[in-house]
Amino acid sequence: MESAASQITDLGTKVKSVQLPEDLKENILTRLDQLARLTNSPTFLPEFDSVNRYIDWVVNLPWETKTQDLLDLAHAKKVLDSRHYGLEEIKDRVIEYMSVMKLKQEKGEGEEVYRAPILCFVGLVGTGKTTIAVSIAEALGRKLARIPFGGMGSPLDLRGQSRMHPEAEPGKIIKALRIAGSRNPVILLDEIDRVTDEGRASIMGVLVELLDPKQNYAFVDHYIDFPFNLSEVLFIATANNTTNIATAVMDRLEPLAMPSYTDHEKITIGKNYVLPEKLKAAGIPQGALTFDEEVWPQIVRPLGFDAGIRTLERTIDGVVRKVARQIVEGKTQTIKITPTNAKEFIPQ
Repeated sequence: MESAASQITDLGTKVKSVQLPEDLKENILTRLDQLARLTNSPTFLPEFDSVNRYIDWVVNLPWETKTQDLLDLAHAKKVLDSRHYGLEEIKDRVIEYMSVMKLKQEKGEGEEVYRAPILCFVGLVGTGKTTIAVSIAEALGRKLARIPFGGMGSPLDLRGQSRMHPEAEPGKIIKALRIAGSRNPVILLDEIDRVTDEGRASIMGVLVELLDPKQNYAFVDHYIDFPFNLSEVLFIATANNTTNIATAVMDRLEPLAMPSYTDHEKITIGKNYVLPEKLKAAGIPQGALTFDEEVWPQIVRPLGFDAGIRTLERTIDGVVRKVARQIVEGKTQTIKITPTNAKEFIPQ
């Protein structure tokens, strides 16, 4: 079993070559020594596979890797304004948080972690809860990882399974850290109110630990079985409503309402944000498609009122596709949507 011995040696070299907590490194090397004595045992191969998978997870976690925060308030405001119309209260919260981080950094207190308020954006579908979290991560210069809670039924989804179980794997928190590749990412806890009724109480219990700075500095995933410091993670939560969120979890959140958009706001968003984005995605030059002012109310409400902008995006997307077809077929190079021709382009 010389090849098996060399594979074990390779694993040991890999473990020694990366930055890991010393206790964890010693535990893994001890496990490899024990495995080396089992090379002639029938249990060797499944045990080797299990250890190999575990080491792959451990060495790819960002135990010491972090990104440098970009604390340029002007840049942050530009990012937020370029992506979102209105929402001044939310933008102010982000700028205030960054201001405190910048002051601490300038005073040489950067090693002391500032406990940011954990924002929870509450609003109807399409009001921009998820996209504002993406913008916050970009404004801070941090990596982003998203954890969807819709349909989640067990706390093990977050905390992982013990390696005693076959096919065990880490929970979504550890997976998010591996994807982000840094120990201080923005982790979006998306739609935390949409977990199943059966798993709600236990999932909320894990959330309390995640969001509590007195506990999350030593978060233990059942699979990794070693504390990971989550104190530098910026958690952001979203919810459609707060009715199904436990009181203990709400106590650790700062809820911010994402209001329904008025027709006037939707027209501004459609003109300045959605239309340029859809034209770019379709490869249509700016100015090739324009709308008469009288048409915008039909664009905003083609099928009735919608609290968010999903319907608005779909409607503009449909118009852009029809225009793209006419350009490709050589019928025209520029089109203006007017009350006269609107029915040809706007979905009815």
